[in-house]
Amino acid sequence: MPAEAKELYLTFDDGPVPGPTEFVLEELKKHNLTATFFCIGDNVRKHQAIFQKIIEAGHSIGNHTFNHLSGWKTSNADYLKNIHACDEQMVQSFSAYREGNDKRNLFRPPYGRITPSQVRSLKEYKIVMWDVLTHDYAKSLSSEQCLRGSIGATRPGSIIVFHDSVKAERNMTYVLPRYIDHFLSEGYVFKSLH
Repeated sequence: MPAEAKELYLTFDDGPVPGPTEFVLEELKKHNLTATFFCIGDNVRKHQAIFQKIIEAGHSIGNHTFNHLSGWKTSNADYLKNIHACDEQMVQSFSAYREGNDKRNLFRPPYGRITPSQVRSLKEYKIVMWDVLTHDYAKSLSSEQCLRGSIGATRPGSIIVFHDSVKAERNMTYVLPRYIDHFLSEGYVFKSLH
């Protein structure tokens, strides 16, 4: 994103999941922050009430496929079908989702893996990548290493990826509050993507 101002964009991949997603929502609420949640359709199906809480709290929602598919390992037809299944599930789970996302559908490819032909097929979506990967899911990293690396990689305009998943929970619950506090104390503003 533009780097003229001290603005950062928190994003959360792979939810909604009981526990981690609820923790994220509470942390964001403490500071009155909005973020962007890239949701997996199957998790939306299983945890509709949490999905509804994300929307009602004013956060942006993005599509992260129905089954967390790698574009590199999936045919174009199957990939597009999976993305549309995710959209359909989100609308079915909470009709207000469509009202807030009718103009610009946000999409993040799982693993960041997407082919050029898949990109061309997704013209109605704004494909969102990132420049700061927190590695909160990495079991080999201590929570403190994860925090230091995330802070060190961040600059004005950064799009930061955390994961509201069970796999990332240990590091994410340590890093996220400290990350937010650090950058708020440095005069940064957090925004959601649209």
